Order: sequence, then C-alpha cells, then structure tokens
Amino acid sequence: MFNVGDKIVYPMHGAGTIDAIEQKDILGEKQDYYIIKMPGEVKVMVPISKASEVGVRNVINKEEAGKVLQVLEADETEMPNNWNKRYKENMEKMKSGNVYEVADVVRNLSYKQKEKGLSTGEKKMLNNAKQILISELVLAEHASADEVENLIENKINISFEEHKHATDTNMDTTNIVSKFIPFNGSTGATQN
Repeated sequence: MFNVGDKIVYPMHGAGTIDAIEQKDILGEKQDYYIIKMPGEVKVMVPISKASEVGVRNVINKEEAGKVLQVLEADETEMPNNWNKRYKENMEKMKSGNVYEVADVVRNLSYKQKEKGLSTGEKKMLNNAKQILISELVLAEHASADEVENLIENKINISFEEHKHATDTNMDTTNIVSKFIPFNGSTGATQN
C-alpha cells in the first residue's frame, strides 16, 4: 500500500506522486482510489485494489537510475526487422512497467531513427517511452525534465557513435572481396 506523497510509476503513463487517497462511487460501486498527480498537471485515478495488478510500483532510487543510464549507454539489443513484430515486442516492454525495458525501447528506437527513420507509430512509441523514462528519472535524480531529457539524448548520441562507428570501422572488407568470382573466365571447373 502506498501513502500520500509517495512517488510511484503507473505503467504506460509514467511517474507521479500520490496526491490523495479518496473513496469514489463509480457506477454504484464504492472503491478507494489513489489520485496520482502526473507530469503536466494530469491526474490519474487508480483503484487501490488493482494497483499491484496493473503494475503500480515505487519510483527507482538514485542507484537504479545509474543502471538505467547504463542501459542507454549499451549497444542496441536485437529487434525484429518486421516493424509490426518490433512494435509488438516494444509495446510489451513498455507495458511491463520495468524501467530497464523502457530504457531499452528508448535506446533501440533512437538508434533505428538515426539509422533509417521510424514509422509514424514507432515515432509516437519512442516519444511515449521517452516521456515515461523522463518522468521517472526526474523524480529519481531530483532534476528538471529538460536536464533529464538532455542527459538521455547525450547518452544515446555518445552510445550510438561509439557502437555504430566501431561496427563500421571493424567491417572486414577482405572477406567480401575474396568471395567474388575471378574475372578471367576461369571457374575452376574442367571443361570437356
């Protein structure tokens, strides 16, 4: 059970602070609700009885925030080439409410955007995932949204350059060249 003032995460919405605990009568059913103040002055009501079921959890601490930044610094994880499958996998990661999975989505989609662009749906997903990540890191790091957004962008840019540049310079072109058939007409087979 959470208390007023606790900083929590509501999967797919981001992090906020429990502003109040109120009993509401909705459709003739009385229930206790967490009233969560989200970024942008948005308030969300979550039934207390379903909070753990929908994945409401405490905001990460400073140490865990450092681990999230390490996820952003790591090389991308493998994703399906088919955008429908990729979208579905990324949506599952976001729905999990796991901050490391959300960071993985942010990094992977940011890489993909830099390499060849994203579909409209994936652009929206990237923006959503970033906002969720920013909202939690703001509370964990006690920083402003702009500071956290700049930190995320910097980590991704440095990581992208490091991992993608390393991949580009390590390509072994001798294997590519040696696979060509010699152009002297000889195939190595004997002719009768």
